[in-house]
Amino acid sequence: MTDMILEKTTGAEEVVWDLSIFYSGVDDPAIQRDMDVVAHDVQAYVEKYRGRVAQLTAAEFVQAMQMYEALIDQGGRIQSYANLTFTTDTSNPAYGALVQHVTEWISALQQQTIFFNLEWKAMDDAAAQRILNDPVLGKYQHPLEAERRYKPYTLSETEEQLLIEKSVTGRSAWTRFFTQIISAARFDYEGKALTQSQVLKLLYEPQREVRIIAADSITKTLRDKSMELTYIFNTLVADKASDDKRRGFPSWISERNLDNKAPDTVVEALVTAVTSQYDLVARHYRLKRALLGYESLYEYDRYAPLAIENAERDYTWGEARKVVSDAYGKFSEEAGEAVERFFNENWIHAALLPNKRGGAFASPTVPSAHPFVLVNYTGKTRDVMTLAHELGHGLHMYLSAQAQGITGLYTPLTTAEMASTFGEMLVFDDLMSQEPNPATRLAMLAGKVEDSFATIFRQISMNRFEDRLHTARRTQGELSSAKIGELWMETQRAMFGDSVTLRDEYSHWWSYIPHFLATPGYVYAYSFGELLVLALFNLYKQRGASFVPDYLGVLAAGDSDYPERILAKIGVDLSDPGFWNEGLAILRAMVEQEEALARQVYPAKF
Repeated sequence: MTDMILEKTTGAEEVVWDLSIFYSGVDDPAIQRDMDVVAHDVQAYVEKYRGRVAQLTAAEFVQAMQMYEALIDQGGRIQSYANLTFTTDTSNPAYGALVQHVTEWISALQQQTIFFNLEWKAMDDAAAQRILNDPVLGKYQHPLEAERRYKPYTLSETEEQLLIEKSVTGRSAWTRFFTQIISAARFDYEGKALTQSQVLKLLYEPQREVRIIAADSITKTLRDKSMELTYIFNTLVADKASDDKRRGFPSWISERNLDNKAPDTVVEALVTAVTSQYDLVARHYRLKRALLGYESLYEYDRYAPLAIENAERDYTWGEARKVVSDAYGKFSEEAGEAVERFFNENWIHAALLPNKRGGAFASPTVPSAHPFVLVNYTGKTRDVMTLAHELGHGLHMYLSAQAQGITGLYTPLTTAEMASTFGEMLVFDDLMSQEPNPATRLAMLAGKVEDSFATIFRQISMNRFEDRLHTARRTQGELSSAKIGELWMETQRAMFGDSVTLRDEYSHWWSYIPHFLATPGYVYAYSFGELLVLALFNLYKQRGASFVPDYLGVLAAGDSDYPERILAKIGVDLSDPGFWNEGLAILRAMVEQEEALARQVYPAKF
């Protein structure tokens, strides 16, 4: 039985991306030639503008920004190729060597060009405002204005250069080492050495014994790697504390909020709203426990499918493509055509490979190229939703790159999750509308509720874990694996209450989550995006076709303004403290619908 589970083919085995828009291979001599050209152009940029920023006119600022954009695009092509190639085989020494070579090169260039932002932030406020008020700046007004928010936390040029330089052998190196450890890790399942993606897939299988063995295998491998992983976590959390202290950030999350263009009050309101409604989580899992007929629901049961015929099915890659493309195309012809390009032009890497990075992501790369999507496709319904999610990111990146260029391409993390989650909702709504069987609809709704919980409640519970982790590391010094596990269990149990029994083995499961290391503070953005999308999807249901161009306009706006201003154009008020409760109310209604369907399908159980 297990062999059948592991050996099923999906049609995604040969779905790999085509990176030839960048280079033909890691040994392509054009890579070094292009690096030399960029280095020369950077030197010309430095010679032209260093020491002169305060004397520039608004028109000269535009010229400088355009020159810098070209440098970022040229360098970004090289960096994108190196990083994307590395993710497909993190144990390949040639790929790793290229990533390190490019990382060190980018660091050197950043140290040379950092003067511009420093001189801009050092300008007198009145003089800077005169520049910002000049309409000739056009699309460059917002990034210049937004950059000055960092003025209180900016160091001297020498200090800033040192921080960039030490990141190469500090944060970047440790994060890469973590990725290599997790990607190379093997999880023993009845004598089979599985990758992370393969073993995590088994947690969604209907047979409870399969889930138990898989969960125990994950725990064993993480426990065996605990010395290395705990040390990496301690090192990087301490590294962040050092940087925050030197810059004067008041808390561990301050820099992330600033980067997300999300005021502290907005983030605090989000966290408070979600944690105050943890009862919804318990309500769902108590229902699931009854539907599964278990006395106790354990952590390895969280993703168990309901015992409903045809509730869970496998999708070939071709079927997944059709489901996702149809949903986007039905919403908007423009969106559908953009999504089809990802399939037709090989912008997706979906094949399962031995040392491929786990999980999924979308990379915007640069405007002179196009976005790419990575998934690890195993054929489950959740993989279809993941594909829809990442293609939502891809659509967002594609539209914003076309409209804004590189200046507005890289959106804050909070709004970056908007299009991805909206894409999931499009696919889910499409599938639900086509399903006549109440039992199957119950299973689908239960799965969607769990996905929303994973995005809203679990991410906020992980934010609470990060808060405890960073606080403890700063006040108590180096933390043991057991202590970090204790913080993890406390914050996870707060979310589940008595609805799910978390075994002690689960205390190791914090240690494979990359966001904690690569992007501290990232995780609340998922909750932000999901609740935002629940509100947006409600607007779509109310307005119909008239909503579509407004929504695509928001995506095309990218990072051209503050999120609250962009979203205000379609009727969303992020400054309203009650906004998050509106999204949670929609989720509560979904749970109530789930309960009603359960009573309809299984009246004897309730």
